[in-house]
Amino acid sequence: MKIDVNEFLKPCSCGRKHEIVVDDIIIESGAISQLPDILKRPAYADKKSLVMICDENTYEAAGKQVEELIPGLKKIVLNPENLHANEHGVEAAKKGLDEVGGADLMIAVGSGTIHDITRYHAYEMKIPFFSVPTAASVDGFVSTVAAMTWHGFKKSFTAVSPVVVVADTDIFKKAPLRLTASGVSDLLGKYTALADWKITHLLTGEYICDEICSMEYEALDRLKESLDGLTTGDADAYENLMYGLLLSGLAMQMTGNSRPASGAEHHMSHLWEMEVINDYIDFYHGEKVGVGLVLASKIYHKAAEKMETGDFKVKDAMPVEEELIRKNFSKPGMFEIIMEENTPNLLDEVDPAKLVEKNEEIISIIREIPTAEELVEMIEKVKGVKSLEDLGFDESYQAKNANLSPYVRARITFMRLLKFYDFYEEVISC
Repeated sequence: MKIDVNEFLKPCSCGRKHEIVVDDIIIESGAISQLPDILKRPAYADKKSLVMICDENTYEAAGKQVEELIPGLKKIVLNPENLHANEHGVEAAKKGLDEVGGADLMIAVGSGTIHDITRYHAYEMKIPFFSVPTAASVDGFVSTVAAMTWHGFKKSFTAVSPVVVVADTDIFKKAPLRLTASGVSDLLGKYTALADWKITHLLTGEYICDEICSMEYEALDRLKESLDGLTTGDADAYENLMYGLLLSGLAMQMTGNSRPASGAEHHMSHLWEMEVINDYIDFYHGEKVGVGLVLASKIYHKAAEKMETGDFKVKDAMPVEEELIRKNFSKPGMFEIIMEENTPNLLDEVDPAKLVEKNEEIISIIREIPTAEELVEMIEKVKGVKSLEDLGFDESYQAKNANLSPYVRARITFMRLLKFYDFYEEVISC
């Protein structure tokens, strides 16, 4: 499967000229063997100092092959133990880059962490990089930001997308099923992300692109049809998953931000990664997103049931809950960072009367999200993580997660809009 990136640059009905910064995406068996020829292309032929960044596990999975294919390739093989996309991972890679004498093109061989570390340095060094995914585990391979936990706070750093993605089915379909399940959950998270985007557009007029939304829904449909094949090693199923994950990244590039791919489900994941109400939990990003997705779906559908009755009231305004933030975001400096993230208050953009006026349309958007039970069934097909208990929490965490997570990002979601409704405490707690 070769993705024609030019298809995403055609005139769009939304009126915007979309831009992407990826030159080529290849998803097929044996794709890695094309690397030498790709490097001969005029855009890369002058790149003489090539450095591969991987870890010990991904070196075994694909790095050795890359090394054999590219004579003179320098390598940085990181220790996978406690390797994360944070200041420590960045520093370990920086030390390696200093030791090999720098680079003018890098090749990321790995999954999300390796890619975020590589894209961070590629941006700092103003050089391009190639992507060789070793697992279909995240949607961030072609992201233009590096999602990092930086000194305990979840931050998105301006970074760069790979210019070429070489996704070899023979490699990524051999990844542990747990990594694949993480990718499934990350992609399924688009259901709530898209709903959050559509509801916000309805209420505030925030820009939205229907074609990008349709593109994402098509990828979700393909994923649902592929779930059984992922457990049997079916190559087409794996390619459909990888296609959907890469498509999600392209959707972010086309939009200019992460709106099509990140909503309430990601905000819950970010809250756990910041260790605000919990200690460190050793789970993949997509696994945490999957649990956030199930919780968000459960809460949204419960809210829709309340909204259908018409028997509810909304507040005239919803200020930022400064005391709630002060009490819970209590690590040194975190209260100030969260308050800065929430200044100005995004909910000031929302006319509460519109929540009543657009009630039926909001309900209709929520109904497009699979129920929590349906999502759990999908995630269980790939033996994925789907509940607070799976993460080591108990159900009492649900309400606190729902209450605090909307404040970790300056973005309107229905999870944050729910604070206007008089049934808020009931739906986040049940």
